[in-house]
Amino acid sequence: MDSEKSGYIGSKVDLRCRFINSFPPVKISQVTWQKLVNGSKQNVAIANPSLGVSVAPPYKDRVIFKNGAVRRRTPNLEDTTITFSALGLTDEATYICEYTTFPAGNRENTVNLTVHVRPTTQMSLSTPTLVARSSNIKTPVATCTSANGKPAGTIRWETRVPGEVTTREVKNADGTVTVQSDYILVPSKERHKETLACVTTYNEEVYTDSVTLDIQYEPDVSVGGYDGNWYLNRENVQLNCQADANPAVSLYQWRLINGSLPSNAEIRDNVLLFKGPVTYDLQGTYVCDATNSIGTQSESVEVSIIGILCSYFLLKTQTCSRPQTLTNFDINPIKLMMYSMSIE
Repeated sequence: MDSEKSGYIGSKVDLRCRFINSFPPVKISQVTWQKLVNGSKQNVAIANPSLGVSVAPPYKDRVIFKNGAVRRRTPNLEDTTITFSALGLTDEATYICEYTTFPAGNRENTVNLTVHVRPTTQMSLSTPTLVARSSNIKTPVATCTSANGKPAGTIRWETRVPGEVTTREVKNADGTVTVQSDYILVPSKERHKETLACVTTYNEEVYTDSVTLDIQYEPDVSVGGYDGNWYLNRENVQLNCQADANPAVSLYQWRLINGSLPSNAEIRDNVLLFKGPVTYDLQGTYVCDATNSIGTQSESVEVSIIGILCSYFLLKTQTCSRPQTLTNFDINPIKLMMYSMSIE
């Protein structure tokens, strides 16, 4: 017979026992299967040539002699392998197969039955909402669990995201073990949409699960549209406010530092449109405030208005000195023409 045998909870397993008869053969009077519990023997099943087969009540519906010849009116007891079905954790024990023979006496052997339990694996975000904060506090972001396994499963993480791992084991009353592992990092905008994979190994079986981090953060704001060449009488210039945010920006607001927005300014959500020709009234520092449910962040741009001559110099030499922006050339096209011809 086998010295070791194992099976998964709920499954079937055969405990083999065979008697190799001698020559001349001995008479087999009875075969008894017993369970060793705390040093004492408990009957499981008995096969007797005269009395037939009997199974103890706790095993009545779960244990049979596998060889049909054992169950005949005139049984053959040389192979008395039993089949356990619907294995339970309490079935884990040492079992004794004992042959009673004449005239050789009793012979027995033992088999150790181990019952395995596949763990239930689960992976989840540690909290429904992860928020990037300026405090840079480390927090568990994902949890991987291998629950009620026997023996315990092992957990490892696969990810590009640097972080720390804490793992703990809990031994349950029924002999199973629950393993739980947390992945810890500082939630940040850069970690948003990164993937964490949990790999659980149990008895050479490998299970993989993953989650994608959903990290909320304040708007990261930038202002575009100003190209440094807002010259007098240029038509329909605008500023636009762009924000990378999670969740999305719910409110854009525009303001002018130390003043009110020009009368020809029109706000269209994240765009500040200036209708009509450019005038010196548009000069100033404009600020865009972008707000989502996490907070508000701002970005500014300083707008300078240049005259026609200065715009001409930008085209010709890519430079423009401030004194030229306020000369009469701005408003006298004849002087501008004469001046431009003199420098070519």
